[in-house]
Amino acid sequence: MTDVTARLLGTAGPLTGAHDVLLLDLDGVVYIGQDVVPGAREALEAVRTEGVALRFVTNNASRPPQTVADHLVRLGVPALAAEVVTSAQVASALLAKRFGPGAGVLVIGAEGLRDALRAQQLVPMDSVDEGPVAVVQGFGPDVGWRRLAEATRAVRAGLFWMATNLDLTVPTAYGPAPGNGSLVGVVATAAGRGPDDVAGKPRPGAFREAAEQAGSTAPLVVGDRLDTDLEGARAAGMPGLLVLTGVTGVGELLASPAEQRPDHVGRDLWSLCDPHPAVVPDATGDRTVRVRCGAAVVVMEPVDGRAGLHVEAAGNDALDLLRAGAVATWAGRDADPSLAVDPGPLTEAVRGVEPGVTWAR
Repeated sequence: MTDVTARLLGTAGPLTGAHDVLLLDLDGVVYIGQDVVPGAREALEAVRTEGVALRFVTNNASRPPQTVADHLVRLGVPALAAEVVTSAQVASALLAKRFGPGAGVLVIGAEGLRDALRAQQLVPMDSVDEGPVAVVQGFGPDVGWRRLAEATRAVRAGLFWMATNLDLTVPTAYGPAPGNGSLVGVVATAAGRGPDDVAGKPRPGAFREAAEQAGSTAPLVVGDRLDTDLEGARAAGMPGLLVLTGVTGVGELLASPAEQRPDHVGRDLWSLCDPHPAVVPDATGDRTVRVRCGAAVVVMEPVDGRAGLHVEAAGNDALDLLRAGAVATWAGRDADPSLAVDPGPLTEAVRGVEPGVTWAR
């Protein structure tokens, strides 16, 4: 009999009813590039009306909190600089704790990173010759070869190396472009080692800092990426909601390892205002798992080394079908990690919840 440990959590009332602050990722959740996600503005307004606080948690270290808040306001989402937590802030706080006020730090990144260092009474520096005690590397669109070479020089000299985050890509209007993780990889290759510490998601520091600032006892992480937002939520010991308006698709959700799985899955930010149905797994055979969510029922049966999925009942909500299929697949893979995932049959059945599709109220 299969030991079914995979799960998604149900709620009796609106999801926000159990939480006092939302720790929101930005790109892919609230906006995509320069455009607000349809329905996001209205959903967040409804959440605030219910008395739930918001904190915007981003791995982008290039922009100061005020600039991020101004961007949100231009999109019609009220926000204050104090509600924004960036990986630059977390990195600077960690460096200040390690080295103390007045320490010099070589900066590889944009002005937002310099501002964050100054706020912690650290001294931004541009060259190893100035005598820094550490180097911090964050994303900046104008970071070029000379800055990467200086970072390599610092790392090879033995300076403590802090990366704000390791996101390999950043979204652009033309598709993914190299992110800070890619540039950190360039330095790591040249220097022969990786960073000594990483500040941003999926490390738990940013979420814990944001929750502490809000005085929260019941935070909820909301994100669109499994490998940063949801893995970071688990690392911080916080529940996480995956919204399907960003980068995560059906295949990625089904194949997610235990450390990246969400506690809840929703179409978009309006799912914060909805009850989430229970997802009920039943071990029905030696290696077969049957999972029900609402009126949807999915059966997982290993076939030729694959987690074979069969839609027993489609129900009346494609999202419920996706939830049931995810838990069925996770249960099968937890029992046999060698199983490959074939999302094809379920992808066709849940076509309406593919990433980028939102349901405005």
